[in-house]
Amino acid sequence: MAWFKRTDKGIQTATEDKKDTPKGLWYKTPSGKVIDTEELKKNLYVSPEDGYHVRIGSKEYFELFFDDNKFEELNEKLTSKDPLKFEDTKKYPDRLKAAQEKTKLKDAVRTAVGKSLGKDLVIAAMDFAFIGGSMGSVVGEKIARAINYSIENKIPFLMISKSGGARMMEASLSLMQLVKTSAKLAQLAEAKIPYISLCTDPTTGGTTASYAMLGDINIAEPNALIAFAGPRVVKDTTGKDLPEGFQKSEFVLEHGFLDAIYERKDLKKQVNLYIDLIQNIPVRK
Repeated sequence: MAWFKRTDKGIQTATEDKKDTPKGLWYKTPSGKVIDTEELKKNLYVSPEDGYHVRIGSKEYFELFFDDNKFEELNEKLTSKDPLKFEDTKKYPDRLKAAQEKTKLKDAVRTAVGKSLGKDLVIAAMDFAFIGGSMGSVVGEKIARAINYSIENKIPFLMISKSGGARMMEASLSLMQLVKTSAKLAQLAEAKIPYISLCTDPTTGGTTASYAMLGDINIAEPNALIAFAGPRVVKDTTGKDLPEGFQKSEFVLEHGFLDAIYERKDLKKQVNLYIDLIQNIPVRK
């Protein structure tokens, strides 16, 4: 019966040798619905069976918002340092290197400028795949520089949040990014340039406590977790059972912390509609 046993142990395939997901594979949503991966991609990574929004990253959001996926990336080579010489189960530089090799990203946010419905838009999009979308010094700096670009060129700014919170390996340096990004957004408001905040699953911790909730308009995708402390932490602290759907975007909207929830297919149209209304210019079709 050796035909189903692996005769060689420890087989590993280098990342660059791994193949793309072949056709015919399936994705199962939390509700148990199953969909072909190719069909899922064509549907903007939203299950047509139950409307479940699969987590996507900056690459997919740039494809969604920028016309013909054409854009100029800003400050793409910025990378984190290790001023605190942090080490847990790994040294911080080793953890950064592993994340960069795995994700092909430099850090947990990418910023870019391009046309969206024919007009310039600056976007900062976070990537949860990079150390849980944690907010370190590079994340704060890239967002701050993107806001500066918006101010200097009078271009609306869109922030797409997807984060587990502040990056513990940078400790207080990470927490400083809350202040820096908030101050930059105040300058953006003084310049009367529109800022739309899009919260996706999950938006938690210091991200929620700063730029994610400071938009002229705050919107979210359906069923996204939006919180400062997550449901498990809240339940353990209070010792009480939580309401159904606690801290999901629908719950947050009901309690007044969001302006609207939109399905992914409607995001580009709605974000640009808000920008036109804020600027009091003719609405683009």
